[in-house]
Amino acid sequence: MKSELEPKSTAALHSATAAIEAGAGLALLFFPSVTVELLLGAPLKAPASLAVARVGGTALLALGIACWLARDDTQSPTARGLVAAMVVYNLGIVVVLGTAGIRSLPAGFVLWPAAVLLHGAMAAWCILSLVRGKARDETSSSGALGLQGRQDQ
Repeated sequence: MKSELEPKSTAALHSATAAIEAGAGLALLFFPSVTVELLLGAPLKAPASLAVARVGGTALLALGIACWLARDDTQSPTARGLVAAMVVYNLGIVVVLGTAGIRSLPAGFVLWPAAVLLHGAMAAWCILSLVRGKARDETSSSGALGLQGRQDQ
């Protein structure tokens, strides 16, 4: 029964990531200054900073789309690669935004709960998904080897 729940958990991880990142991406694309102000407590003013925020929004939207399209693929090496990349992304967000929150006093009210804590939880979920997937692979491959050994006899 446990093995039936793990792919569903991975599908839920992909779906949740898709919703979170696509939403953040759209917010940065269409309302970059407001979004950054909610996170960091200061609006974007320079045209270059608005352009960079929109580039980041485009990347987050693409990440959300990739996760959405991968939601039914829970066991392939590509799906695991996407989850591994999400570990790096989520931990990076925790470090970058956490450092920004510690160093700058006027942090936005969304910074700690939505950015740092949420991404920390998502990183943990991704790591758990990878560990469970590896254990599942090892169990199924050792079971297949045992079955193959019996057939050879």
